[in-house]
Parts: sequence; structure tokens; C-alpha cells
Amino acid sequence: MDQNQSYQKDIESIRQLMERSVKFLSLSGLSGILSGVYALAGAAIVYEILYNPKTPFDYANQSVKEIALITQLLIIAVIVLTISLITGYALASKKAKKLGVKIWDTTSKRLIVNLAIPLVSGGAFILILLANGYFMIAAPACLVFYGLALINASQNLFDEVRYLGYCEIGLGLVCAIMPGFGLYFWAIGFGVLHIIYGALMFKKYDR
Repeated sequence: MDQNQSYQKDIESIRQLMERSVKFLSLSGLSGILSGVYALAGAAIVYEILYNPKTPFDYANQSVKEIALITQLLIIAVIVLTISLITGYALASKKAKKLGVKIWDTTSKRLIVNLAIPLVSGGAFILILLANGYFMIAAPACLVFYGLALINASQNLFDEVRYLGYCEIGLGLVCAIMPGFGLYFWAIGFGVLHIIYGALMFKKYDR
């Protein structure tokens, strides 16, 4: 019995070492929650800019076309993204120290590459859409390419990230059918889903 227990411990140690070699384990669930909160705050600001004092249903089938307004919305999106990245890095660094691992290694570099390919290409595609006047497609494109990035990077992250990616893609496709409500879908995808995902991750891996 003792020998079997020793074998099981050895197998578990090997499994953990292999997992650490391919998985970025420093990802914090709290960063997902906070990113969702930042996204909802950004969506609330955009809501005030676009709709106040009228309801969004008055503009459901209209498109945002003013260059100055689009620039303002892009600035808000960049600010939300920047704050989310800074928060994610800070919490990942803290978790990495707690786990006794390096935050910047071969696995994290591979993760960055896998994330960047869909995100950069998607960002370029969305800018091309905006430059050519296809404003209604920007929100669903953001969700779809973000979902693709999560799925592409999930091999170096927890399995839950892949399911989040599926949800983002599905939400983006529905948003493409109802483009007049892009802000709502954006808030759900980057806000609500992130908070739910982050809470599950925090309960499962951070406690």
C-alpha cells in the first residue's frame, strides 16, 4: 500500500511538472472579474455618450458614423484594455510569486504569441472596417476575434478559457444579426461573461 501511494505521489508530481511546462498557471481569476467590471464601466460611459437622455431603442437601427465620436469610443476601449492588461499582469505576478514560478518564461511567451495573432489581425481588420464605413460590424467583430484569440491561447491556459472563447464567438455572431444593439452585446461579452468566468476561476484555482 505504501509503495502504491509513493507511485501515485510520483505520478502526480510528474503531472504537475508537465502541466507547468505547458500551462500558464499564474492567470488570476480576480483579474477576469476586474476586467469585466472595467468593461461594464466603459460601456456605461459609452451609453451616456450615445443615448443619454433617450433610450437605446430609439437608435437601435442607426449607426454611429461621426469620426469624432468613433475616435472617442476607440479611446475609451483602449483605456479599458490598458487598465485590464495592467491589472492582469499585476495579479499574475503576485500569483506567480505565491506559486514559486516565473511569470516570464517559454510558456508565457508562447501564450502571448497565440493571443496576439488573432487579436492583432482582428484589430487591423476592425480598423479597416471602420475606415470603409462598416461601423455596425465592429462590435461583433471584436467579440468573434477575441473568442478566436482565447481558443487559440487556451492550450497554454486553463480549459475554462476555451469555453469562454466559444461563448464570445457565439455572442458575436448573434450580435452580427442584431448590430443595432452592439453596445449591449459588447457589455455582456467583455463585462458579464468575464465576471462569471473570473468568479469560477477564482473559486477553483485561486483559493
